[in-house]
Amino acid sequence: MAEAERIIGTPDTPDADRDGQERADAQAAEAATGGSGAEETAASAQRPRGKRRVFVLFAVAALAYALDLISKMIVVAELEHHEPIEIIGDWLRFEAIRNAGAAFGFGEAFTVIFTMIAATVIVVIVRLARKLYSLPWAIALGLLLGGALGNLTDRIFRSPGVFKGAVVDFIAPKHFAVFNLADSAIVCGGILIVLLSFRGLDPDGTVHKD
Repeated sequence: MAEAERIIGTPDTPDADRDGQERADAQAAEAATGGSGAEETAASAQRPRGKRRVFVLFAVAALAYALDLISKMIVVAELEHHEPIEIIGDWLRFEAIRNAGAAFGFGEAFTVIFTMIAATVIVVIVRLARKLYSLPWAIALGLLLGGALGNLTDRIFRSPGVFKGAVVDFIAPKHFAVFNLADSAIVCGGILIVLLSFRGLDPDGTVHKD
């Protein structure tokens, strides 16, 4: 009987050995790939989470652009060639000024250069929108984009000619340069970008530490 059991059980022995070998091979393969799997897990943890903020960027830009455009239309229609309007005594007044230079009246001899810079900024922001996941960055870039579009519109469509047009400024604080809402949006967006950079927040939503 024992001899019969031994003879019957003999064919099963290679299968058992084969199963054990397969398990050993599987464990070895898992151990070999364990490092790359950990790296993939770490990489996926560092990837941006949430949704892209493209809509926020363009919504803020559209709002800033619309406010700037409407305000300039009102200033040209109602204030140009008229006496300045005092808002807070002589500390703040509205006065229509045509500015051929950059923001706050600087560099009037380089109108074409400033126009090209504004166009370049717009292209860079639009390209950056593809990997924009941070809400604060979306707001900052939206302000920058809306302001750049506002002043670029003046440079293209206002006299004395295309790419040489003078920007309409009207906000005149005491002892300070005259500016407009587009300038304000650009400055606010720039300040916010600097603060975000100091905090280590990137446009893709990740935070880096130097």
